[in-house]
Amino acid sequence: MKTLRDILDSGVAYLEARGVEGARSSMQALIAHVMGSDRTWIYLHMEDTVAEEKLAQLRELLRNRGLGIPLQHLLGSVEFYRRIFRSDSRALVPRPETEELVELALQLFPRSIPAPRILDMGCGSGVIGVTLALELQALRPDVVLADISPTAMSLALENATSLGARVRTFRSDLFSAWQPPGDETDTRILPPAAFHLIVANLPYVPDQEQLQTEVTHDPATALFGGVDGLDVIRRFLTQVRMHLEPGAIVLLEVGHDQGERVLDLMRQVGLINVALHTDLSGIPRFPTGYAPPKDERE
Repeated sequence: MKTLRDILDSGVAYLEARGVEGARSSMQALIAHVMGSDRTWIYLHMEDTVAEEKLAQLRELLRNRGLGIPLQHLLGSVEFYRRIFRSDSRALVPRPETEELVELALQLFPRSIPAPRILDMGCGSGVIGVTLALELQALRPDVVLADISPTAMSLALENATSLGARVRTFRSDLFSAWQPPGDETDTRILPPAAFHLIVANLPYVPDQEQLQTEVTHDPATALFGGVDGLDVIRRFLTQVRMHLEPGAIVLLEVGHDQGERVLDLMRQVGLINVALHTDLSGIPRFPTGYAPPKDERE
């Protein structure tokens, strides 16, 4: 029978031959998943043999990983801001940069607003909104998660429920759910009229951009944003102003070369104090802007 050492080494070689980045860490994660352990346990049991039943599971996972299926989809989970979220093909796999977007939101948002209204627009799996709801729960925030995809919304709700976050979810094409009821018999519960904080990780990949194989397993609607990647962001910014409280903050995540153009769009719709923040790699990734004070909004 094969030992864990044999399985690890052969699995790493298999993934490397297929061009999978992080082959060793991927193989460690797959072994830990099948064995119901962690990576430390693996190195303490390298000479243990593995039952054929476990080997069969590993072979299938390894084959799919070699085909470029994201590790998070195979494991069914992803770590984000120290919490474990469900992750599958219903929504974009959260990227490390998005954790930095959440950290920036928490740094910029004042704690002096009681019961703040917060929107995670284009929420996908819900990692941004759920994390903000939990990190700011002492303020008793009203956190809204919105996305055009019903399958993404189902995943977001599962994550909120499993982590105990108090949020509300709305299926919405940007702000379409904010349209007033059509008649007196329309009993929809509308989202809040205005927010103190809106965070959005919207599609920003140009239509013709070549993606890594792994990324192609994410929903196309969560990735592509037209010829220059900014179609959805333009629509969002033309609508966002009327949904902001005076002084409210808007934070976006965009592509590596889109920041300055998005700042111009923010200025055009009347946001003030716009700024472009870099990620940990020094890439200008996060445009931010503020709604003007009340006397400047008219």
